Amino acid sequence: MLGKVLIVDDEESMCKLLEADLRLREFEPSWCISGQEAIQQLKQGSFDVVLTDLNMPGISGTELCEQIAANRADVPVIVMTAFGSLETAVAAIRAGAYDFVTKPIELEMLALTLTRAVKHRELQEKVKVLRDAVEQSRRFDEMLGESPVMQDLYDQLARIADSETSVLITGESGTGKELVARSIHGRSRRSEQPFVAVNCAALPENLLESELFGHAKGAFTDARDSRQGLFLQAEGGTLFLDEVGELPLSMQPKLLRALEENTIRPVGGDQEIEFDARLITATNRDLETAIEENRFRQDLLFRINVIQLQLPPLRSRGTDTLLLAQCFVDAFAARSSKEVTGISEAAAQKLLTYNWPGNVRELRNIIERAVALTRYDKLAVEDLADKIRDYRGSHMLIGGNDPDELVSLEEVERHYIQHVLKAAQGNKTLAAQILGLDRKTLYRKLQQYDETT
Repeated sequence: MLGKVLIVDDEESMCKLLEADLRLREFEPSWCISGQEAIQQLKQGSFDVVLTDLNMPGISGTELCEQIAANRADVPVIVMTAFGSLETAVAAIRAGAYDFVTKPIELEMLALTLTRAVKHRELQEKVKVLRDAVEQSRRFDEMLGESPVMQDLYDQLARIADSETSVLITGESGTGKELVARSIHGRSRRSEQPFVAVNCAALPENLLESELFGHAKGAFTDARDSRQGLFLQAEGGTLFLDEVGELPLSMQPKLLRALEENTIRPVGGDQEIEFDARLITATNRDLETAIEENRFRQDLLFRINVIQLQLPPLRSRGTDTLLLAQCFVDAFAARSSKEVTGISEAAAQKLLTYNWPGNVRELRNIIERAVALTRYDKLAVEDLADKIRDYRGSHMLIGGNDPDELVSLEEVERHYIQHVLKAAQGNKTLAAQILGLDRKTLYRKLQQYDETT
């Protein structure tokens, strides 16, 4: 059956005519001859759509629309109005009707209108389920997700949050490393003290030491006053060094000494100053490979990597993608005062299919753009960026006989490496072990793939 339809008309013959026709079209119709009876049936049973006449004794079709909109807003109402009575139809729409049809009824057009209304209700239900899932899903502070990999992450965070141990957060760009660091700080006994974050890749080498350790007055040309560094600004709290893998080699022994001694010396200063700050670091690089390439000190890695948290890429989190997307829809719709309530089924499928190399940050950007551009109350496929709409999965035919369908050995290798990396949840060290490659070779191949896409 296409859907359950409640027909409301004070002419019994019209009700029977519509019932017979709609049953032939695979709807499940029932009928009644008054608005009051319709309200009772809606209380007692479930219907996908109501089809009502406007001019009825007692409760009119317009009043029925108002009551259904107030009490059963999930059920769309289609009104039947006499030909030429456009003002009456507009009044019904304002009262909450989904659509209208004019008499004499064109049965084919009525069936199409009812089908659209039923699909509209189904979509509304799916959006409601998704929004309920967002509200009810397990969270860890600002993090959202129900997938097994996120449950494991939440459990790890709960165990380590209140310790004093240094934490290294690894994962691809856009997976939310600073968000995790803030959650650790927020659940620690240092939560009332400062959380200070710095991106090591964002500062030139000649400024980074001064930024971290501070400087004395006159230490360099523009140092007119002494300045407290980030280690001291984070006193009693947490210092978060993002992109620690980009730290210049010349700075690494100075950072190691500060961590070993719990003291820092400002640039141009002659005294050691003690500090009390918990260190959390993050990187999207494989630091083991960086050590082999003499770009990172092994002893520093030992010091910062007491506990390692590997954040999962979005592509390994399943339907968490839709939970996050709905959360972003709600946020951006509210910010822009647009009546956008959810995501169409077709658009949701596209979001699930895409590989998300930019992870949650990329998803946020895509949803913000879609909400800004959409003309509908649900994000449609056409609202998504071209790369999402046109994306094709990594499945390929390798056992066929048609030469036009076969691919090169290089392409097979590329897809298999990406498949293994996905299965390893973005852990390049583990992926290299599975593939039987050294990390340098894997990184080189991945870099080549990025350059060709």
